[in-house]
Amino acid sequence: MKQTSYGDPARFVTRLHVAEDCLELPYTQEIMARAALPVTVVGERGGPAIDGDYPANLTAGKHHLLLCRNRGAFFKPCPGTREYRCCNYQVLNIGMNCPMDCVYCILQAYLNNPWLSFFVNVEDLFNELDTALDAEPDRFFRIGTGEFTDSLALDSLTHLSPRLVTYMAGRTNAVLELKSKSVNIANLRGLDHRGRTLVAWSLNSPPIMAREEIRTATLDERLQAAAHCAEWGYKLAFHFDPIILHDGWEEGYRSTIGRLFATVPAEAIAWISLGALRYLPALKQIAADRFPASRFFYQEFVDGLDGKRRYFRPQRVAMYRLILDELRKHAHPSTCIYFCMENDTIWREVFGFAPDEHGGLPAMLDRAVG
Repeated sequence: MKQTSYGDPARFVTRLHVAEDCLELPYTQEIMARAALPVTVVGERGGPAIDGDYPANLTAGKHHLLLCRNRGAFFKPCPGTREYRCCNYQVLNIGMNCPMDCVYCILQAYLNNPWLSFFVNVEDLFNELDTALDAEPDRFFRIGTGEFTDSLALDSLTHLSPRLVTYMAGRTNAVLELKSKSVNIANLRGLDHRGRTLVAWSLNSPPIMAREEIRTATLDERLQAAAHCAEWGYKLAFHFDPIILHDGWEEGYRSTIGRLFATVPAEAIAWISLGALRYLPALKQIAADRFPASRFFYQEFVDGLDGKRRYFRPQRVAMYRLILDELRKHAHPSTCIYFCMENDTIWREVFGFAPDEHGGLPAMLDRAVG
């Protein structure tokens, strides 16, 4: 099965909803003018009226974008768990949900609203960043916007990326990672980023990308976009996560890695993460109902220490070893290859060391962008 191009995933949005208390914000008006979509005004804490119950109405909900305030914290640590090695990533929450639709997406079991949300009170976001980064000037922060949404999927409507990149260019104690499965990179061109922003893509085996990642950019589109960003001076990152067991997985991941390094300069890649499929138990039924043709959730899994289901350890190790061996054939010595949320036992079996032997995982990643 060959993956076909969908184009800009923001075009899946067909209706704009605006919280009443945000209607007069200049940024809201800017997005409304750019989107040129029908607009509905909702109460300050309301949302679009989507027929059906969550999560059955998720597909319909992805047509609807709500512009609203974030009333909680914008900036907080990644929700890792103590049982597995975490990289001390910091999450910058710019919105919730995504117009793309990956079968394995954990947000299906994590959110409770079907629509897309984008937070327009960006002055509060930057003030919060100022406070956090100024409070610890000797600490180095790695920050990402891709935890609860895709970093760039809506950027053709929001034009948030130039604001973020320009802000980060003035910061010496932080880098920003914009992680995406889209190729909405036009707004990144020509910016004076000063090396403080990395652009990242999730990659997978071609059959998984074609079958399980709906409305996403193709592998070739992602790699060409990465090559353009490298030409514009951005450092890059790639994430093989989730690694999924499937017929022909060995050749699939070898193929992706070969195409990656045939397209993108190895020296431009700061880090590459590996993470085998893991999921909240509730996700299995949600995905089965929404994507009945998908079968990978019916494989054998074990309950992990974090409450998520994972492949058995020997299977994870086998997949990791093959992918790591392929990456090491091509990767630049300065690129940090690492696990997202694995324990020291797996680290030693696959890499031959635990992160503490190299100063800890956060320090390993910091050095890659130092």
